[in-house]
Formats: sequence, C-alpha cells, structure tokens
Amino acid sequence: MKKSNLIIPSAICFLLMAGCVSTTTGTITEPERNDKEAADLNYQLGARYYNIGNYNLARNRLLLAVEIDPKMAAAYTTLALTYEALDNQRLAREAYEKAIRVAPRDFDIQNTYAVFLCRHQDYSQAQNYFDKAGSHPENDDAEVTLTNAGVCMGQKPDLAAAEKYFRMALDHKVNYAEALLQLCLLKFQQEEYLGARAFLQRYMSGAIPTAGVLYLASRIEDMLGNDRGKTEFEDQLIREFPTSPEARKVLGAG
Repeated sequence: MKKSNLIIPSAICFLLMAGCVSTTTGTITEPERNDKEAADLNYQLGARYYNIGNYNLARNRLLLAVEIDPKMAAAYTTLALTYEALDNQRLAREAYEKAIRVAPRDFDIQNTYAVFLCRHQDYSQAQNYFDKAGSHPENDDAEVTLTNAGVCMGQKPDLAAAEKYFRMALDHKVNYAEALLQLCLLKFQQEEYLGARAFLQRYMSGAIPTAGVLYLASRIEDMLGNDRGKTEFEDQLIREFPTSPEARKVLGAG
C-alpha cells in the first residue's frame, strides 16, 4: 500500500474532482486513478480499525471505500466481518453476497462466506460455497477449505459428509495435520478407537502435541484397554503441561 503522504493528496483531489484534470493519454484518467487511491486508502484504514476492534470507525471507512469503488471485493468482505462483529447478521450477509457478485471466482471470499453461513447454521448454502472454493483449480490450499467443510458438516451433524471432506483434504495434502486430527476426533466420537488411534499417530508424527492432544491420546488408549499407553500419555501430559486443565483432570481422577 502507498504511504499516506502520497495517498492523502490524491484523496483531496478526489474530493475536489472538478479541479483535477487528466495528465495521461491512456485508458485510466487521473480522476479514475484518484478514485482508486481514495477507495484503497479508506479500505486500508477500515481494515486497520477492524483489526484493533474499532468496528464503528471500520464500518464508516469501508462503506466509503465501496461507495467510491463498488467493485472492491476485499472491502465488502471486511465490511461483512465488521457487521458480524457488530452483531448485524443481515447486513453481514448482504456484504458477503455483494463481494461474491463482484468477485464470483474468488475462492477466499467463498470460503470465508461459507464459514459465516456455517456459524449461522445455513449448512446447505455453506456446503455449496465450500464446494466451489475447494474445487477451484487455483486454490493451492484446498485442504484448508475442505477441512473447514468437514468441520461444518460435523456441526450439522452429517458425519458421513464430514468424513468425506476430511479424506478429500488428505487427498489434496496427504499429511495435513488438521484433517488428521479432525478424523481422529470423528472416529473417537463414533467409538472406532483403532481408527482414532491410527489417525492420531499420523498426526503426532508430524506435529507437536498439545495438552488436548495428549489427553485425547490417553483417552483412546483407555478405551482400547491399553493401560500402559494411557499412563505414558498421562505422564507426558503432566510433565509438559502441568498447569493445563487436562493435567488437572488427570490428577483429579488419580
């Protein structure tokens, strides 16, 4: 992004557009360029206000950005996040839909909108946008989108669909840690403890276990009747995360 001391004069020029004249002979005139710079300035300020939690100022700047440039998809998306933070789900949905209309092939926007829809239990529409984003040929991180879709379907709940998405994520990236962990949790929920152990072993071979993961591992071994394995994971949990809620559970049970 250009520094503010370069952009602000352009924004002033936009406000006084009658006094600005074109200095180029190309397809983009000077006023058009000033419009884009003013829109970008307001978008950047709005995004900063959103990030620090000043949602009212964020909304005002982002509304100005899309008023100046109605095709700025990123501003609509950030505006949607801002409206959601302000607990206005109707306007959040409208902003997402405007972002989709101006950028119908943007898989990041599709994924973000799908997550929003899932949070608000519109599972059918969420699945539709997850499918679009996950199948986009330029989405190099499709495993993230597909795992999000699996989590969403698990919340529905549709465990068969959830497992399908997690496995699709692994087809895209064979050792994607989050998909492996979600499959472990799914198999544990279904009381398929051998499958849960297998997925957790794959997860732990490439990721540093958290307190929650070690506790889950101890629970799986307990369900499989492996007292030695259960004790080993509990000892590791207490040793590495002695103040964690999971460690307190183990110590309390002991």
